[in-house]
Amino acid sequence: MTWWKLVWLELKAIASDKAIAITLFGGVLFYSVLYPLPYLHEVPTRQPIVVVDLDHSPMSRELIRHAQASPKLQVAGAVNAIAEAKDWITHGRAHGLLVIPAHFSRDLQLGKGATLAIGGDASYFLVYSAIAEGLVSVGMDFSSQLKWHALTARGTNPVAADMQLHSLDINSVPAFNLSLGYTPYVVPGLFLLILQQTMLVGTCILGAGQWRKPGYWQQVSPLMLLGGRLLAFGAIYACFSAYYVGWCYYWYKVNLLASMTEILLLMVPFLLATAAGGVALSTLFTRRELPTQVILLSSMPILFVSGFVWPLALIPQPLVWLSQVFPVTPAIMGMLEMNVMGASWTQIQPYWWHLWLLAAIFLPLAWWGIRHHRQQL
Repeated sequence: MTWWKLVWLELKAIASDKAIAITLFGGVLFYSVLYPLPYLHEVPTRQPIVVVDLDHSPMSRELIRHAQASPKLQVAGAVNAIAEAKDWITHGRAHGLLVIPAHFSRDLQLGKGATLAIGGDASYFLVYSAIAEGLVSVGMDFSSQLKWHALTARGTNPVAADMQLHSLDINSVPAFNLSLGYTPYVVPGLFLLILQQTMLVGTCILGAGQWRKPGYWQQVSPLMLLGGRLLAFGAIYACFSAYYVGWCYYWYKVNLLASMTEILLLMVPFLLATAAGGVALSTLFTRRELPTQVILLSSMPILFVSGFVWPLALIPQPLVWLSQVFPVTPAIMGMLEMNVMGASWTQIQPYWWHLWLLAAIFLPLAWWGIRHHRQQL
């Protein structure tokens, strides 16, 4: 049997197997739409809040106008009791509340100070964070405005009063991910994880269904079968990678600071290590339904231990060491550092060598596993 015929038979086996075809072609296309959806709005803004105004003074109404002007908040309405505001939050009409106490205006004019109460639905921590940050900022700005009026009323020069209240300006500029959004940071890592998991499922289902049955895979040497399988999956996933890194990156406006040559250099060992690891892992299964269950259960732990959605310093070190056996771990860090942080190729070379090391380990394991099954027949 020639190499080309073997690769053709491998591609035919992949395409004609419904479970593999749905996982590979359906999964890659489906997840390219499903996973980015929660991140399309980047950061939460204009979160609805309800105001409990117990003062009903011009000053309290001025504070409400300040809240309405905040880009993080949207005043959905005003009520007369905290219990009524809680009912708004319970029924989803608002996600937060601002309580302006009685005698708010009188206490401020007497110089006694006043306490604003804020609250929110912390079930969605990003929404709660936006509301808390927005209301605290509104309160501080309103307080500064009152102090400015008090100082100028006492005869302080307006410029001097402004300098006294804002003697230090902070210009906050993010070093990376300038939009502070989730899409440019999370989506590239998720796409690589999808590529790895679907390829592992595909190779494992194909192998588990073949080891104990006669077929073309027994007519070639273990080394030739391994090479043909790597070529078949490599060709398919080269197209999937081009779809993710090309069209999907463009559609979701993901940063692409690295050159296509650098991305290609990173993807080659990633796909090779993943395919070889998948073939090696497939030799552990003889039932087709098991690989999907095992690999899907591992997806979420791999996502967290890969280090881009959760700080590695907060993950137990043994889990961090274990995560290094997955090709997606160095691939994600290399891709993010190149495209989000603008790292040079020299700076991400440790990840590149890491991927080649995994490929060098998985390839003989895959060959040995195929040879072991062949000897048992």
